[in-house]
Amino acid sequence: MEYNTARNKLVISEYGRNIQKMIEYTTTIEDSEKRNKSANFIINIMAQMNPRIRESGDYKHKLWDHMFMISDFKLDVDSPYPKPSKNILYSKPEKIPYQDNHIKFRHYGKNIEKIINKAIEYEDGPEKDALIKTIANHLKKSYLNWNRDSVNDELILDHLASLSKDNLKLNKEVRLNNTSEILERNRRKKFVSRKRDSSSNGNYTRSRKK
Repeated sequence: MEYNTARNKLVISEYGRNIQKMIEYTTTIEDSEKRNKSANFIINIMAQMNPRIRESGDYKHKLWDHMFMISDFKLDVDSPYPKPSKNILYSKPEKIPYQDNHIKFRHYGKNIEKIINKAIEYEDGPEKDALIKTIANHLKKSYLNWNRDSVNDELILDHLASLSKDNLKLNKEVRLNNTSEILERNRRKKFVSRKRDSSSNGNYTRSRKK
């Protein structure tokens, strides 16, 4: 009796041990014509065993790549596709560098810091004053979005000064949007969003019942 511990490890389990044995045997065939016929025969069997792979436009290319992988790249046949490199298929992907951007206030996000830096470049005047007011109101709205029930304008202006390194300051006579109005708008948005989600889930459930 042949035990699994004595067998070669399955390279691609989806094709099973018999396909692996057939490929291993094909690598030992000395006659190149017979070896090519055997390889093409096995490719057809692999396609029948794994019908899902046919959904891919280049499924035959993948089958040949799988065959070479199962043979440990020892199979010498006339493939209709370039033989893959063992180093390319088994090499580890390069690490994706993560942005090491320090966000001073996470509830405001990184984009607002970019907007603030752009606003600093504006020339002094009504346009810049209007932009500063818009930014300050956005900071207040974002702050209250984080499940906070209140905030005083002095704190928001302190944050604006910190984020802009004291380059942006709101005129003293300008007042920010009312806290209660912002909270009410936030509540309405959350209510509409929950209602929309509930409605879409209900439609999905009814469609499933049909």
